[in-house]
Amino acid sequence: MSACQKLGQRNKRLFFPNPPSRNASVPLPPQPIFRHGDRTPVENFPTALHKESDWPQGFGQLTKIGMQQQYELGRYVRKRYSNFLSATYNRQEIFIQSTDYDRTIMSAQAHLAGLFPPKGSQIWNPQILWQPIPVHILPESQDQILHFPTSDCPRFDELQNETQASRAFQNRLQPYMGFLKTMAAHTGYNVETLKALHKFKTWNIYDTLLCESIHNYTLPEWASQEVMGKMEKLAALSLQSLFGIYKTKEKSQLQGGLLVNAILKDIKQAIKPSNKRKIRIYSAHDTTIGALQMALNIFNGKLPPYRACQFFELYQENNGHYSVEMFYRNDTLADPYPLRLPGCTSSCPLEKFAALVSPVIVKDWSKECGKSQVRNFVGLRNWGMLLYVLRCPVSSRLGVCRSPCLQAPEQQLAGCPPSSFPVQTLSAPAAALSLLSPQIFPGLFLPVLPPSTHCLKPSQVVCS
Repeated sequence: MSACQKLGQRNKRLFFPNPPSRNASVPLPPQPIFRHGDRTPVENFPTALHKESDWPQGFGQLTKIGMQQQYELGRYVRKRYSNFLSATYNRQEIFIQSTDYDRTIMSAQAHLAGLFPPKGSQIWNPQILWQPIPVHILPESQDQILHFPTSDCPRFDELQNETQASRAFQNRLQPYMGFLKTMAAHTGYNVETLKALHKFKTWNIYDTLLCESIHNYTLPEWASQEVMGKMEKLAALSLQSLFGIYKTKEKSQLQGGLLVNAILKDIKQAIKPSNKRKIRIYSAHDTTIGALQMALNIFNGKLPPYRACQFFELYQENNGHYSVEMFYRNDTLADPYPLRLPGCTSSCPLEKFAALVSPVIVKDWSKECGKSQVRNFVGLRNWGMLLYVLRCPVSSRLGVCRSPCLQAPEQQLAGCPPSSFPVQTLSAPAAALSLLSPQIFPGLFLPVLPPSTHCLKPSQVVCS
């Protein structure tokens, strides 16, 4: 039974704000999270037949097909929730947030055109049945809800490298090694680049060919249906390796769990009598849906198609308790199908839902990412470099002043052969800080060893 049918039942009511009484049926906002509509490729591969200039608006842009897709999705959402959404736009009842990409912002606008066409007094131009509705956006560097992978998370970067080296991932990749060698010859990439699925090159090759196919562009002769099928599976594996396969729980804490937490907070806020919002919508990406579904352990292993939509709905039972239901729409020809959170029923009590998702929600994301340690190190490094520059001209204690690449042969010290430059055990910033009074930084740095202790060949010196 679909959620639409449930809306008409008396024994289960979709919850809405501002109840006239505790026993009456009142609305609580559903939360759809969708992928943007059809777009142009995001990049080319070296041997691609078509250039960026061959696409009307360039790479990564929403197409007219994508606009129509999102308009129709907006109309579907209007129909799905027609029993409790207001007939006309009310700014207090809707909130829509998008990532900071042209294609997601435009998808949100097209979606809203289908969801809330102007009526009556809202019609400002009889020839244009559209009205502007605000779409809220955060810069990518600040977006920790929709843009995944999030930027500036060192621990997640480490996990990506660990995943690529893990047995679980290598076992899945191994059957495609011969195919990847063939693809390397066709695309101009080397095999190592294509094997590194977390770098997205393999995924983007498939994506580029898919976009060209949708828009009837000529494909390379080697891009057969069989090849496209294998490329699609590799692209899906790329998405899975990004947020799953290896240490999925920790990855989810750093990525999709952030969105899970935001959704849970909105659900809890929505049941308050003071709540006036009727729907909250997110316009995002396939990686957003993938990160979210893998955090909830409901991912089907396939790439979310354009306009794929994940629904979260809250119901009030006869006993007054609340339950959460999830639906996924990835096929416009079929009703969204229900998803069940592992450990619960498809209609999951809110308290149990919150308990089951709690392992992927962390209190201090920056700490889990290792950002605080990185910031402290960078701060000390910058300070140390300043001290280093100031001390070098007047002290020979550091041995290597300024850039070692600029050292003249006559600056060599005893113990180093003529073709080498002296290097101390500690880095220059650390060595510089070690010159400070030990009373200020007791035990923080080791003493600097004589520069003659260690030497590097000029070819080994990296100049910054």
